[in-house]
Amino acid sequence: MVIARVIEVSASAPKDIEDAVPRGLAKVSRTARNIEGAWLNEAAVTTGDGAVSE
Repeated sequence: MVIARVIEVSASAPKDIEDAVPRGLAKVSRTARNIEGAWLNEAAVTTGDGAVSE
């Protein structure tokens, strides 16, 4: 039998999404064990002065 748990995590990084994903995984791995995978459900950006700021 396979048991799965879905945990919703929000993470951000000032540089890009490739930095935000590991930050989010590091955040959740402090309390969750045996994380075997992750998927990105939604992405949003904060803008300022015509450029992405976060």
